[in-house]
Amino acid sequence: QEVVSEESEEESNGVNLMEFSDEILLHILSYVPCTDLVLNVRRTCRKLATLCLDKSLTHTVLLQKDYKVDKDKVKQLMRDIGKEIYQLNMAGCYWLPSSTIDHVTRCKNLVKLNLSGCHVTSLRLSKMLSTLQHLRSLAIDVNPGFDASQLSSECKATLSRVSELKQTLYTPSYGVVPCCTSLEKLLLYFEILDRSREGFMLSGQLMVGESNVPHYQNLRIFYARLAPGYVNQEVVRLYLAVLSDRTPENLHAFLISAPGSFAETGATKNLLDSMARNVRLDALQLPKAWINGSGLLQHLKFNNPFYFSFSRCTLSGGHLIQRVINGGKDLKSLTSLNLSGCVHCLAPESLFRKAEDDIDSSILESLVVSCCNLRHLNLSAAHHHSSESIGNHLCQLLSRLKHLLSLALPVCSITDVAASVEKPPTTPNLVPQTFGRKVRIGIQTYPKNLGDQANQKIESSVFWALMGSLRFLETLEIIGSSFSSAMPRNEPAIRNSLPPCVRAQSVGDSEVAAISQLTYLQSLTLAQLPNILTGSGLVSIGLQCQHLRTLSLANLGMMGKVVYMSALMDMLKHCKCLRDLRLEQPYFCAGAQFFQALSHCSSLQRLCIVSRSGTLQSDAVMSFMASCLEVIMCHMFMGESLTVCKNLQQSIVRSFQAERPALNVVIFPLLHEDLTEVIRDVPMRHLDEITLFKSRVAEEPPNLWW
Repeated sequence: QEVVSEESEEESNGVNLMEFSDEILLHILSYVPCTDLVLNVRRTCRKLATLCLDKSLTHTVLLQKDYKVDKDKVKQLMRDIGKEIYQLNMAGCYWLPSSTIDHVTRCKNLVKLNLSGCHVTSLRLSKMLSTLQHLRSLAIDVNPGFDASQLSSECKATLSRVSELKQTLYTPSYGVVPCCTSLEKLLLYFEILDRSREGFMLSGQLMVGESNVPHYQNLRIFYARLAPGYVNQEVVRLYLAVLSDRTPENLHAFLISAPGSFAETGATKNLLDSMARNVRLDALQLPKAWINGSGLLQHLKFNNPFYFSFSRCTLSGGHLIQRVINGGKDLKSLTSLNLSGCVHCLAPESLFRKAEDDIDSSILESLVVSCCNLRHLNLSAAHHHSSESIGNHLCQLLSRLKHLLSLALPVCSITDVAASVEKPPTTPNLVPQTFGRKVRIGIQTYPKNLGDQANQKIESSVFWALMGSLRFLETLEIIGSSFSSAMPRNEPAIRNSLPPCVRAQSVGDSEVAAISQLTYLQSLTLAQLPNILTGSGLVSIGLQCQHLRTLSLANLGMMGKVVYMSALMDMLKHCKCLRDLRLEQPYFCAGAQFFQALSHCSSLQRLCIVSRSGTLQSDAVMSFMASCLEVIMCHMFMGESLTVCKNLQQSIVRSFQAERPALNVVIFPLLHEDLTEVIRDVPMRHLDEITLFKSRVAEEPPNLWW
């Protein structure tokens, strides 16, 4: 009786969750996955049963990263609240069987539907769309075997009312574009391979019966992203041919992202000339060959631009200021700017300039002043070397951009000029010289006492000051200007890594420690930082950046040894919110100690390790998978034999697939000749977001889709 009275007294003094107002409870419940709300939470009590079915919670259902959802849960969800759903996002639900899509027909009031990455045949698509008369926004994949002639008249009637379409093409086809006669927004992702699985060369010609012409008269946004390959280029030209005949009057965003060389043709030149005469743009991205050496930018007219991408163009800073910014015109509307690989964009001219020459700080200053509201800025893949002029360092000028949320910089741009001149470059292959106690190669010591470590930080450095001024930064990429991943896809394949820039030789642990000032950091990429000696700065980041969700580390320190392993393991023990981890480092040993440390990351969902001559311990991997219940993706491309890799992959799938329906495991020798065949079977969501290395800052306009 005494125990009961004490418990009742505690309850009377405590706060009962059900005593909160409905508004507060609805806000709390908005963070719970919809499947849990409908199938579990609402069964707990009457009040929650009512709140969980509130329109604010059932209006939009997001399943795109609900890796625990299976076909039975989707079926029950659609049965219970299907009529209340107006927006449904199932993007990337690759593990759900195609029959799951049949249950979407219960959502009679759907306005927006995203099925990218889902298995949908043309017959199933026809049946489903025939019942969705209110649909206005659709995202689908077009796979080999798609046949537009199988679409019913009711399906085509629905498509005729769709104003927003996102279409990912895995085969040469117009897909459903010709049926969408009211299109205002068209997003096209070309993922067509040049060769079939049998090794036959594919053609970019459309299949018989696909001669219908797309309808672009109402188009406002056109976006096309091409994976490498000539077939993708051939097919996108067919889509553009209609635009070249008649440019939509309301077009205000025209974006084409194409890796490598994508030559301009007579048709595309006519299109660009027509755009220069008839439209005013708010967003622009073009292949580099369409801009280089042409006076196009001088003739294009802009309204209130919010996104520019001149990635990999030879555009000089002089042209950038004169033709885009109009000599310092107020561009407060610009929120996202991608100058990745634009090696001369901060120099007055490019004709006689070397890529390694110092930048013209006045150009960057004009850019910062004119575009003061930038939220996303990408300056990676170029040598942006600051001069010795006081107050004109790149980091000092960028510190004025107080609204930045994401930033990508080359490693050589963040070094102090004085430090890079006075300090001799560190040879990556040498073991750092120390006095006193001997240091073991590969397991370096680092300051355990963070107070002592703080004394070693160069708090007066320009990069330290930049990190201190960008307190609300959420995404940061520091990538070596000559870095090339061992698994490239969107860039030309270069297996032999180039040496880092001379200016980058002094960038190491103290610069990494400066990043720990970013309290709200969610995504961090560090690649080719040659002067990492112990990785001590990583521990600071683990302790201070408690919101970190995505971490990508590549080629840090000396290439022959993983000098930061001890610090990395200490860092991981503090990363409770980490969901995605990508490591690319030669000779990486994925052993028991590493996986034991990684097991502290209780929220981890996806792991990718790329290591030439790297090793792994199968037992350690299995123990890790058993302890980290949220992990649904495990990709390892190491130096182990094909037999070891296959056996481990089969063991993981056999042991955990039943409890984790979304489990995707790929363990394969990195330098095996069949690697490309293995890669093509990886779900696009994982391949694009983590497995393949690339800079993602300002890659697309913000809020391009959901």
